[in-house]
Order: sequence, then C-alpha cells, then structure tokens
Amino acid sequence: KTTVSEAERFWRICQAIGDIAFAYAYSTVLIEIQDTLKLSPTENKAMKRASLVGISTTTVFYLLCGCVGYAAFGKDAPGDLLSRSGFDHPVWLLNVANVCVAIHLIVAYQVFAQLIFSFVETSCRQRWPEVKFVTTDHQITIPILGGTSFHINGFRVVWRSAYVVVTTVLATFIAFFNIFLALIGAASFCLLAVYFPIEMYIARSKVPMFSISWMCLQALRLVCLLVSLVAAAGSVEGPIPSLKMYHPFKNEV
Repeated sequence: KTTVSEAERFWRICQAIGDIAFAYAYSTVLIEIQDTLKLSPTENKAMKRASLVGISTTTVFYLLCGCVGYAAFGKDAPGDLLSRSGFDHPVWLLNVANVCVAIHLIVAYQVFAQLIFSFVETSCRQRWPEVKFVTTDHQITIPILGGTSFHINGFRVVWRSAYVVVTTVLATFIAFFNIFLALIGAASFCLLAVYFPIEMYIARSKVPMFSISWMCLQALRLVCLLVSLVAAAGSVEGPIPSLKMYHPFKNEV
C-alpha cells in the first residue's frame, strides 16, 4: 500500500476537478454543431435535448468510473484503469475498452483539429494564391467504389499529415497525461464553458445589470473561476513529486 499525505491528497482532488472540467468543456464543438442546424425551432429543441442527454450521460459515466475505481482500489486507484490497474483479465474486455477509447480519441481529434486545419489552409491560400500546390485540387476517381470521385489537395495532405505526426510524437513525450488533461480543462473550462456563454446570454436576453438574474450569473462565473484556479494549481503541482523522483542529481549531496 502506498502512503498518501493529506497535502498530496488535496492536490490530487484538485487534479480530478480539472479532469472533470475538461469533460464538460464542449462549447467549441457545440457551436459547430449549432451552425449545421439551420431552422431555429429545430435548432432550439434539438440542442436542448442533445445537451441534456450528453451532459447526463457524461455525468453518470464519470461518476461510475470514479466510484467503481475508488471502491476497487481505494487510495491506490490509478489514473488509467485499463493499463495500470493491476488486473489483466478478461483480455478481450480490456482490448474492447482500449479500442473504444482509441475510436473516441480519433473522432474527437478530428473534430477539434478541423478549426486549426481550416485556419492554416485558408491563410495559406490567401497568402500564396499563385502557388498551385496550395490552391489546386486534383480529382481522383476510384472505379472500385462505383466511380466515386475525391478531390485531393497536395498541400492539405502534406500539412495535415505533418500535423498529425508532430502532435503524436509530442504526445509520446507527455508522461503526465491526466495532469496535462486537467491543466487543459482548467484553462478552457471557465473561459469557453462559462464566461462566453454567460456573456452571450446576457447580451441576447438583455439582462439588466445588478438584477437578481445578473447577480446569480456573476456568482456562477466567480465560482467556476475559483474551480478553474484550484484545478490549475493542482495540475501544476502534480508533476513535481515525479520530477523530483527522476531528477538526475537527486542522489548527490
């Protein structure tokens, strides 16, 4: 059994708050989804229903993971239940779970990366409009698929492939995945999931300043800001014990 001090337990709780915040920071994707729904009544009803189902499912799923992990391992619960939990049977169940995680990350990666892809490609087209490698699309027809045609751009293929390779290589050097995830959640949660939506709601609904609704929204914003700051502090402090453990001069006096 490992001994966890009260201070370390507190910082781990802060890191867990950051992980939870990351799970709920879906505002960037939500805006893209709303943009594809053209009819206002349909958009309003569909997004309310989707948000309710999505948030409820996420809450139940993460609560189950946290409660089951703590019930099984107590204070020794690992950050990755699939690879560091101490059990390896049944193998097929672990393999299926890992495949599901990989599919989930691949899809999420594509959704979040589209904004970067679009920004870089649009900027390059505007900067070098005379370069055919950047602006020209080549049509390729595949007879096996019934003559289906695809438009391929050389710059797009090279740029996106290089981006995926570089980000994958950088990800392999990140030894503190959960801590890094918590830091991203802490940085994006308050700004994207709380501040901007509240400001848009106040502007759209014309909420009077210093009214009860306005004060409640400001109180919610302040609470979420404190949550983000606590999670960020825990994420920054988290790697310190591990870095001290692997410090090359730790045994020297």
